[in-house]
Amino acid sequence: MSEEVDVVIREAIPEDAEALLKLSQQVALETEYLVMDEAGMALTPEMLAVHLENLYESPNNVLLVVFVNDRLVGNASVKASPEYRVAHIGEIGISILKEFWGIGLGSLLMEEILYWAQESQVIRRLELTVQAQNERAIHLYQKFGFELEATMVRGARDNQGAFLDVHLMSLMID
Repeated sequence: MSEEVDVVIREAIPEDAEALLKLSQQVALETEYLVMDEAGMALTPEMLAVHLENLYESPNNVLLVVFVNDRLVGNASVKASPEYRVAHIGEIGISILKEFWGIGLGSLLMEEILYWAQESQVIRRLELTVQAQNERAIHLYQKFGFELEATMVRGARDNQGAFLDVHLMSLMID
């Protein structure tokens, strides 16, 4: 028997800053697949609130948050440069609390990111890096049409210091 849940995805607002910092710290403790470590984002809630306000106004950057039954459980972002020559390239990041893996939130967030990118009229290339060992994430990205461009040998390290290969994947928005 499956439990019905209320899922809400929206753009992050300054009032989300403290909850986002707690989320990043918990996600960093739960997985080695992220670049950041257990310290999470190195910002104060006040600094993050200002950053979120600026993101909200940006035509080529977005931070989405996902709530399940009013609990913040994940986020997805597109980060792009303000520089004209590369402003069309957005780097994707998705993170979800481990207890919510495997229920389709990654797909929902990816659908929202792709819709936002198409509507932005600015983003024309989405790219991401993913550890080669993160098969679940690679499958998600391939499902949405992302293609492998390169493998960066020793592109990251795990917590024990072992080097890990990292894939660069991309999707053109046209």
